[in-house]
Amino acid sequence: MTQAQLAQGSSPLLAVRDVSVVFGGIIALNGVSFDMHKGAILGLIGPNGAGKTTLFNCLSRLYQPSSGDILMEGASILTRPPHRIAEIGIGRTFQNVALFPNLSVLDNVRVGTHCRSNSDIISDSLRLGWVRRGEAELNKHVHEIVTYLGLDDVAHTIVSGLPFGTQKRVELARALAADPKILLLDEPAGGLNHEEVHVLGDLIKRIRDERHVTVLLVEHHMGLVMSIADHVVALNFGRKLAEGTPAQVQADPDVIKAYLGSKDQ
Repeated sequence: MTQAQLAQGSSPLLAVRDVSVVFGGIIALNGVSFDMHKGAILGLIGPNGAGKTTLFNCLSRLYQPSSGDILMEGASILTRPPHRIAEIGIGRTFQNVALFPNLSVLDNVRVGTHCRSNSDIISDSLRLGWVRRGEAELNKHVHEIVTYLGLDDVAHTIVSGLPFGTQKRVELARALAADPKILLLDEPAGGLNHEEVHVLGDLIKRIRDERHVTVLLVEHHMGLVMSIADHVVALNFGRKLAEGTPAQVQADPDVIKAYLGSKDQ
């Protein structure tokens, strides 16, 4: 039995409650609700324009829902500004890699530890003992994450010169550096070849199992989603179309029609 199955009887780690987002006259999300339980990998699927990225941007507080609520461990996140969202344990990657191109791998990953630091500008300038000790601990943590994701060989390399697949891992390392409880992965398989996608799937499961991180995955690569997700939510035109296990969602006639295509196609 998986961690997600064991957690089903408990309160959800993340609860999306009747969330709607309206841009002018366009309804991007329309009353979407679902729960995420600790230890789960939840796949969020749907065709382009279904509302997946809009929902992600609500979860990371880049967008404010027009109505509804999002609860993290029972408390609404909607009063928090985007720069305070990592503090409660929500980390994310982006569909288009959003790294600092002129910084090294180590420095990009170090950015992810910002929410773990308690120092301030005066303490930093005075180089107080507790600041130095804190920096040493953060640097140790950064190196551990870099090693965990197999990035030691390129740790001091400027990221702009790295292959796209490696840059994706650097962005994942930066998200993990904040020690998130929930990791939001936005199209992590985009631009990867078949072998890289297979490796990515194994890595996501390892992160869930070994680092005890709950994962919400937005992805068009159905093979990846259906092979690693415990639970799948399908969206279409801003509404929830189906929800259930990968097998249940794959077999849902509405999902087949809207996204997966019929077996005859």
